[in-house]
Formats: sequence, structure tokens, C-alpha cells
Amino acid sequence: MYRFLVTPRWWGINVFVVLAIPFCVFMGTWQLGRFEDRVQSHQAAEERPDPAKRAAVAVDTLLPVDQETSGRHATASGRYGEQFLVPGRELDGRTGSYVLTMLRTDGGKALPVVRGWLAQGGKAPAPPGGEVTVTGSLQASESTGSEGVRTGGALPAGQLGMISAASLVNLVPYDVYDAWITVTRASDGLRAVPAVAPQNTGLDLKAFQNLGYTGEWFVFAGFVLFMWFRLLRREAEAAKDRVLGLETAA
Repeated sequence: MYRFLVTPRWWGINVFVVLAIPFCVFMGTWQLGRFEDRVQSHQAAEERPDPAKRAAVAVDTLLPVDQETSGRHATASGRYGEQFLVPGRELDGRTGSYVLTMLRTDGGKALPVVRGWLAQGGKAPAPPGGEVTVTGSLQASESTGSEGVRTGGALPAGQLGMISAASLVNLVPYDVYDAWITVTRASDGLRAVPAVAPQNTGLDLKAFQNLGYTGEWFVFAGFVLFMWFRLLRREAEAAKDRVLGLETAA
């Protein structure tokens, strides 16, 4: 009755099932591992001392920015130069712009400094002149997937969609730090921008997406096995009907 299992058609079906089920199980296990990693990083972040309460140190000693150094208070000295607006940023439920000013340090590189948040329609104040020392929370360069990053449409001159060395290197004639800081205390009518938690350290939407994908992959594995048994049963019933000389539906 089950001789049909050795036909070329069923060889193809069996090979597909043998390959598909382990693949689905592997992907589900991998997604579960990603979720567990996020849970562990969240727990580690909860147990780690507040980086903002640690003493401020030179920005160069905290690079590259990682989960340990993100949010640490950093200091840098230099002269302010080019200034940009980063629109589409929310603060306390209101939409406005970050005022981003390039700080040309003594080493020659420029550090992007968010001097504060400006309400929509407001005019950005000019940066202070002369030598200044800035203290603020260190942040990693943003990417297109970062929360709050504006990605749609071309922006007018003097505006940026995201704060990153990749977007600034074409706008300023010198090297740019692959990081930025947001000042602890804003002035000139601006509001201080709070530091954000480093990516992949919390139980955010992405973490629960990993958990959802875990369930989906295991469901796929079960569906493949279910369909195999269903096809086997139908084929066995059709073979039995042929043995008994009964007509089967097309």
C-alpha cells in the first residue's frame, strides 16, 4: 500500500520535509537565542550603575561607544563651527528639532554636540564663540533603524535626517567622531535632550518580535509535518481504493 513512497514524486516530498523541519527548528532556536540575549542584556543594564552618575571623562577615552560607555558623561574642548537642525524629534510629546553644532577639538576632529531641543518654528541660537568645554552624555551614531530618525524625503540645506559621522562627513571639511554628545544643561532658550538607552539592551518591540518569530518558525515546522501526514493519508486511501477497484476523485 505504501509503495508510492519510493516514487520520484514522493522522494521529492520526503527530501523537502527532511530539510524543511530541521531548518525551521534551527531558525526558531536562533530567534529564541536572540530573545534570551536581549533579556540578559536588559538584566545586565538594570544591574549596571547609572552611567550618568559616573564622573565625566575625556570623550576619546570612551570610544568606541558600546553598551558600557553609552550614556557616560564625556567632556571635550574646542571651538564651535557649523550648525545644523535635526528635525522631527519629539520631546515631552511635542515635535521640534535638535540643534546640532560641530565642536572642532584641539586634535582636529569634530564632535557633534546636541546643544538642545528647539520647538517647531523656532530660530536656533548661534553657538558661543571662543574656546569652550562641553560636558554631555555620550551617544552612538544613529542608523536608519534608530528610533526618531527621519528617513523620508530630501531635507533642506542646513538640516540632517540623523546624527552620524556618515551623514556629516560630506558636509564638513574635517574628520568627525563616530559618536555625539547631548549637553547636560542647555542654554539660550533650548531644552536639554535626555540621553537614550543603547540599542539592544532592553525588552523593546524588537525583543518581542524575536519571541514572535520563534513561535512562527516552530509553527512552520509543525505545519510541514502536518501536511506530510495529510498527503500520506490521502495517497494511502487512494491506493487502497485502487486495490478495491473503486473510482477515486481527480
